[in-house]
Amino acid sequence: MHPHQELLHRFYQAFQRRDHAGMAACYHPEATFEDAAFQLKGAEIGQMWRMLCERGRDLRLAYNDVAADEHAGRATWDARYTFSQTRRKVHNHIQAHFTFQDGLIRTHRDEFSFWRWSRQALGPVGWLLGWSKFLQNKVRATARQGLEQFMARPKQ
Repeated sequence: MHPHQELLHRFYQAFQRRDHAGMAACYHPEATFEDAAFQLKGAEIGQMWRMLCERGRDLRLAYNDVAADEHAGRATWDARYTFSQTRRKVHNHIQAHFTFQDGLIRTHRDEFSFWRWSRQALGPVGWLLGWSKFLQNKVRATARQGLEQFMARPKQ
């Protein structure tokens, strides 16, 4: 097994344990992360995982199809959790894409159907507007604000 493939297994196994520190340790200091809710750099990525792991008390994660070589990697993963803002159940199916530098994750991009996610997480609003850039931008702004508030609070 290629070392980058082992790295991705370590990352997702840490995620399954909600071990945000273990997840953050898999990223290069100059890493970037992007999905429908976040565009992050460096230490912000570990803080996002910390926030999601601490808040996601019922989070269940399964992953498969992990592949990686010297330059790039991919995985498929499914997250099942309760969306904290609406208390609605979500099953999100995600395709992850990675690049590597110095044996660590340099870029990480998660892709999923925003409309499918928004229908589950937001209910009727997601059903009606989940396809729109307006709702996508609103979710991104709300997620960014939530992360900034989380990072600003004193560590417990």
